[in-house]
Order: sequence, then structure tokens, then C-alpha cells
Amino acid sequence: MQRATSKGFRLHIGLFGRRNVGKSSLLNAITRQNVSIVSEVAGTTTDPVEKPMELLPLGPVLFVDTAGVDDVGALGAQRIEKTRQAIARSDIGVLVTETGVWGDFEERLLRELRAHDVPVVVALNKADLRKPDAEQLLWLKRESLPYAELVATTGEGVDALRMELERIAPREAADAPVILRDLVQAGETAVLVMPIDKEAPKGRIKQLQVQAIRDLLDGDASCLVVKDGGLKSALKSLGKPPSIVVTDAQAFGPVAAATPMTVPLTAFSILFSRVKGDLIEQSRAVATVATLQPGDHILIAESCTHHPVEDDIARVKIPRWLQEKVGGKLDFTTVQGRDFPCDLSPYKLVIHCGACMWNRREMMARITECKRQAVPITNYGVVIAYCQGVLERALEPFPLALAAYRAELRWHRRFPEVDSLSHFIEHSEALAV
Repeated sequence: MQRATSKGFRLHIGLFGRRNVGKSSLLNAITRQNVSIVSEVAGTTTDPVEKPMELLPLGPVLFVDTAGVDDVGALGAQRIEKTRQAIARSDIGVLVTETGVWGDFEERLLRELRAHDVPVVVALNKADLRKPDAEQLLWLKRESLPYAELVATTGEGVDALRMELERIAPREAADAPVILRDLVQAGETAVLVMPIDKEAPKGRIKQLQVQAIRDLLDGDASCLVVKDGGLKSALKSLGKPPSIVVTDAQAFGPVAAATPMTVPLTAFSILFSRVKGDLIEQSRAVATVATLQPGDHILIAESCTHHPVEDDIARVKIPRWLQEKVGGKLDFTTVQGRDFPCDLSPYKLVIHCGACMWNRREMMARITECKRQAVPITNYGVVIAYCQGVLERALEPFPLALAAYRAELRWHRRFPEVDSLSHFIEHSEALAV
């Protein structure tokens, strides 16, 4: 059976607009399937509806049909918040409106999409009922907003919309993200250490491990996959040392002890910090651990919504390792999926998973929000490596991240009363202006 492209590596295309403008009909027309329920009753779509597909020539995409943003009441506020979350992860925004209609709702949507640097195409729907007037088309051109006139219920104009989506799609969307190919050249070998514990999915391996293997194959490299207990014999069996050893971060301690110092070592979640997030920023942020005091509040965020297991990484292992490092009890809050506090001020540090199921834009939106509120955000693998005393070795394959961590650590030791070097520099620049 062919394995579908992971959602995290698909181009995310969000459909936004008022209630009952035809977003769901448009999604059905583009996908040629009845993906979303269509009704004349406004507000039929309550939660975002996702549909993965191959949209040539763009390739694998994920359409996200959102609830109308002109909803009212408490339930409407929840729907609007979910629509805002969809904006944060959209690589392209399709602003759906009726021909001849453009008001405050559309203006607000456009501002929010542009605030997130999301390329926008306007879908002028229901063109069979009313043609767009010349003034509206002139305004769209002045605003450099591409548009397509269409009738979603019949599919008329959908091909024109596809052409506009292709034209404004971020160029990097067509390129497969590099996970290991720049560290392991063609013909070389990586050893991948994958412990089979209670968190390993039955009959499968973790998504980030699957993606790392595929990336190596795309680069014409090879890999040797072992459990943590088989690493020593695996290294002996190779004719020459591997280009790198990559481990599940939870096994950092024994894997580091078994891997010769001459062989580069890192973790899957650290690799995904640079693919999906900002490894330099997250390496800098982990230096905050050196300043933690018993009683400090820590937020742990995981993008998956799996059911926690015994000795869970987010709820048991990371808290245990951190408290051992700090020498006292810390106050932990754990969130899953797209639940994330609006106010981060109570937290001294945010620790995030590798976001293997998310696209980079969504993870970067979360990192950006943490930076805006001056709360450092780091990564599971980075913080585990720090707690187990192997962080510098784990960052050696990434010199800029290692340098950022060292600089931040020196700053904390010299000026423990100031939050961070990067925050100090930004604040100083603001004062200078």
C-alpha cells in the first residue's frame, strides 16, 4: 500500500470568508468530492475540515475549509478562534466572497492573512448571479490581489483559481525539506537508533523517523536502523564509521556513551527543530534552564493528540529530568494539539515537540508568538540533551545553533537578572529608535 504524504509536508491552503459564501462548495469543486457538507443554512461548517490531495502541478496539498468569521455568540467565538489558528498554518489563503461584496469582514480577514505573510487569492464566487463591477476589479488590481471569478456549485472558474494558486505558491513548497541529506552525502551511511518502548506505535515507527529514512534514500544515502541495545554491535559491523548517529532523544545518555566521539551525534527531534521550527532560537532558549528556580512555571506543548502512556515523555520524563537538573519541584502545564495559552506571561520556558505532523508555518507562528511575549521556547530533543549533559555534542553538526546556545549561556551567567541576550538586543534597538 502506498503511504500518503504526511500532512506536515503538504502545502496548506486555507479557505476563508463569511458564512454561506460557498467555501464548502468550492472545496468540493476543487477536490471533485463531497468533502464538506453544503447547506443554505449559514454556519454549517463548525470546525475546519481538512482534505489532502494531489493538486498538480503543485503536488501534495492540504485544503482547510474554515468556519465563517462573521459568526456570533459564544460558539461563534470558538469557531473564529479555530479559523485564526487555520490562518497561522496556511501557506496560501483563499479569501472567498460573493461578487460585488467586500466589507469589514473581508478587510479584517485580509489584514490578518497579510499580518501572517500569507499569500492571498480572492475567489469571487456566485458569478452566475452577479458579475463583479469594474470598481471592485480595479481595487483588487491596485491591491495586487490575484482573483478568479467562479461558480463553485458548478465548478466554473475553478481551473482559473488553480492557476492562481500555482502562481502565488511559495517556491519552497515545491522542494522536499532537507532532514539529513546535507549531513550524509550520497553513498554514505547514517545509523538511526529507534528504541521500541511503550510510546512506539504498534506495528509502525514514529513519523519523524519514517521521514528521516525517506530523506536519506532521496539523497542516495543508506541507513542502518537499530534499537538502542544494538548500537555497539551495529557500529562494529560497519566497514567504516557512519557519517552520523541519530537517536530518539529519550535514549541520548546510553547512545552518547556507545558512540565514539569522532562520530557526529544528534536526535530526531533536534533535526525537526531546524526543519519545522528554528533550531538556532530553540538552542538559545534552552540556556534558560540554567536560570530556573524551584516553583517556576514550565509549559510543555505537543502537536500530537495521542493518549498519554505510562512514563510519558511530556508528562513524566521531561519533568523528571528537568527537576533533577534544577534540584527542586517545578510547576508544569501540558497542552496538546492546537491548544495553546494566549497569555504566556506565567511561564518561564516553553518546551515544544518536534512538530512532525505540522507544517513549518504553523510551528514558526508559535515560535514567533513566544518571542513576541519574550518567553523562550525550546525543543524536546534540545532540552533532553541539555539535561543529560550532551547538548554541545548534539549541536556540533549545527555550528550556528551551538554558537547561539554558548552565547546565551554566557549571557545568563554574566547577567542572570536579564531575561535573554536576544531580548536585550531587541529592547536596546527599540530604545535607540
